[in-house]
Amino acid sequence: MNYIGPVIGAVVFVLIMSFVREPARRTINAMLTAGLTGVYMSGGGFGVWELAFPLVAMPIAYRGLSSYTAIAVVWLMHSGWDFLHHRYGNPIWPFMPASSLGCMIFDAVIALWFLAGAPSLAGALRQPPRRAPAGPSQS
Repeated sequence: MNYIGPVIGAVVFVLIMSFVREPARRTINAMLTAGLTGVYMSGGGFGVWELAFPLVAMPIAYRGLSSYTAIAVVWLMHSGWDFLHHRYGNPIWPFMPASSLGCMIFDAVIALWFLAGAPSLAGALRQPPRRAPAGPSQS
């Protein structure tokens, strides 16, 4: 469940975000990535180095206001920071030792969606499937 749960969570996140119209989708996600830069600052285990991640990621998150690629970069940076915490620091949730690993997977899956341009999956869910045109009847 340490691997499947985060993937399921990321898919649910993508589906929910797919219902948010543009440009609000990009703006909300840029702000979200900016907020996520400080998630480990209350005890991630790297001391003063916990301040380095927000300093580097925040300008890129700001760039995300106009770029899905920038949002994807911040998600990937956060995924890398999660990996470091999983291996060498403290977990994001102290009561769940593999929480940073799960966050790493969750963030990486979401980053892939943003690298693809954050297409709306909601539209695909709303439209009925197209049928092939009927050919000449065979008698």
